[in-house]
Amino acid sequence: MDSDQAKNRILDLSLQINQHNYSYYVLSNPTISDYDFDILLEELIKLENQFPEFLNSNSPSQRVGGEITKEFKQIKHKYSMLSLGNTYSSEELKDFDERIKKIIGETPFEYVCELKFDGLSIGLTYIEGKLSHAVTRGDGVFGDDVTTNVKTIRSIPLILKEGNYPPEFEIRGEIFMPHKSFEKLNLERNSNGELPFANPRNAASGSLKMQDSKEVSKRGLDCFLYYLLGENLPFSSHYENLRNTKNWGFKVSDFMIKCKNIEGVIEYINDWNLQRNELPFDIDGIVIKVDSIPLQEKLGYTAKNPRWAIAYKFKAESVSTKLLSIDFQVGRTGSITPVANLEPVLLSGSMVKRASLHNADIIKKIDVRIGDMVFVEKGGEIIPKITGVDLALRENNAPEVIYIENCPECGTKLTRIEGEANHYCPNDNTCPPQIKGKIEHFISRKAMNIDSLGEGKVEIIFDCGKLNNIADLYDLKYEDLFGIEKSFIAEDTGKERIMRFMEKTVENILKGIEASKSVSFEKVLFALGIRYVGETVAKKLAQSFKNIDSIINASLEDLIGTEEIGIKIAESVKNYFSNPESISLINRLKEKGLRFEITEEENTTVSNKFEGLSFVVSGVFEKYSRDQIKKMVEENSGKNVAAISAKTSYLIAGDNMGPEKKKKAEKLNIPIISETEFLALLNE
Repeated sequence: MDSDQAKNRILDLSLQINQHNYSYYVLSNPTISDYDFDILLEELIKLENQFPEFLNSNSPSQRVGGEITKEFKQIKHKYSMLSLGNTYSSEELKDFDERIKKIIGETPFEYVCELKFDGLSIGLTYIEGKLSHAVTRGDGVFGDDVTTNVKTIRSIPLILKEGNYPPEFEIRGEIFMPHKSFEKLNLERNSNGELPFANPRNAASGSLKMQDSKEVSKRGLDCFLYYLLGENLPFSSHYENLRNTKNWGFKVSDFMIKCKNIEGVIEYINDWNLQRNELPFDIDGIVIKVDSIPLQEKLGYTAKNPRWAIAYKFKAESVSTKLLSIDFQVGRTGSITPVANLEPVLLSGSMVKRASLHNADIIKKIDVRIGDMVFVEKGGEIIPKITGVDLALRENNAPEVIYIENCPECGTKLTRIEGEANHYCPNDNTCPPQIKGKIEHFISRKAMNIDSLGEGKVEIIFDCGKLNNIADLYDLKYEDLFGIEKSFIAEDTGKERIMRFMEKTVENILKGIEASKSVSFEKVLFALGIRYVGETVAKKLAQSFKNIDSIINASLEDLIGTEEIGIKIAESVKNYFSNPESISLINRLKEKGLRFEITEEENTTVSNKFEGLSFVVSGVFEKYSRDQIKKMVEENSGKNVAAISAKTSYLIAGDNMGPEKKKKAEKLNIPIISETEFLALLNE
């Protein structure tokens, strides 16, 4: 086959495969057998390998994945990706309706009702009919570029059919995992000795952020599109625009309807409240939108939400079952959580065997006892919760639950801090669940980001006696890990399985540990897992004290004098570094090469222009994100503060800024400046 023949055949195969994908994944009407489809795809891949000059990024062959993404770059949304206001009652829906009528007067309008899919939001940008990039919601201004992974979702078109679409537009939707894919995935994870996902939403979210797109392609993700944005859209009706996008190749839900009034909306909601469990995917409510785009523009936005749309959230489903026993679990901070063991019961599409009882106060408040028939709700939580007891069915003389006094893992006497609901095990250095929890926190993405150690591997290494604290990670050698294994009983088969560390697994773990030595000081500080020291507090401490020794030697007054550090946090930091074992741990980590000071590059200030000035940054900006503007403030010796007070020097105001902040700034005569004015101030 010569070059021209190959080019034509590749084009022909691409058109055929795209049409078959559309028929199967969008229309649910396959026109070819799986075997015949695979033959076509294999031929395409083979030809593209032989003639790589004809391979393009939107070829259907790219849906099988294979590209590795080590870090998802941030992309600014062209249109801010705001969230929706929530409501749980028909009365609040009627209030929403009245607010709209008050703004638009007598202008007639209709609502569009759509299912609220329980997944994660995605923004897809198309240029000249081809998928350009796919971006997650992120903070609404910036999101993660997940284009490579999104291309593996076969219901999302890479190249559009012929149509009247604009040269450039964005379409938003929800990526989700159907029940069938979720069940298959968890069976595989159980068979492989991996922890199953708690629910389809978590599974979809975790899948979309995987580094290997080939693995993403195996997860069976799907996507419904629900919102078209851009200039020169075909219709002035949201409903008609969405229906029209079906002709371009997009998958739009057939359950979307128009309603002439709020009564029709409430009727639609009531129907789906009864039918939702029959769907092959999860929904958690109904989205209601004003149909007319000109009216949407007139209604506008608050600081966080569009005024022309609202989400009705279904109340959590509740079931009754028997409480068999109560276990007490120990978290990484030593916090004790009572967990109820239940007679298995079907709740929101999955079998529930355990539910949270939160703390001693909740147990006492609902007066739950072993053997009670209890009411259980999911309410969006990973672990369902017990909300009440059917007292009419309580057995006579059922004894009260006596809350434990000693740690169930290490036997240490529990403590309870005044003003807090939870009991704690104070043995944070040798209590096994606390050690494992601290290590798991240490390796997490927002801390040391050792992703090769995830999915239960820490527990296996710990149980083999190779880890006793976070510093031990840096002593691990190939021979410590190769061949270690753990047996477990697979839930799906009831048979014994073995998970074993082989060569590639061990190499990846050791590479990840070595790479973590370059993580910044503020993340290392966060990774230590000091109680109350989250990401923001760790950053403030790192910026204020510059190195770990200064924090260790700081007085309580020094710590409290740090911006946003109160007495509770300061005491926790002081207590942590007063412990000789903590200092020994820090010294070991120093010896291993971890970064315990801000580098010269990180510590560089551009100027002292804003010295003594404090700024509140609020809203959405055109040229820079909020974080970028805050960084400019800090680089020029200014201080970022969260709330407006009489000491605030400037309020930098973007679009959709909260009205209360503006009102308070005006009341206190704080100068309110735009992004352009801030940049001018910076460049003076």
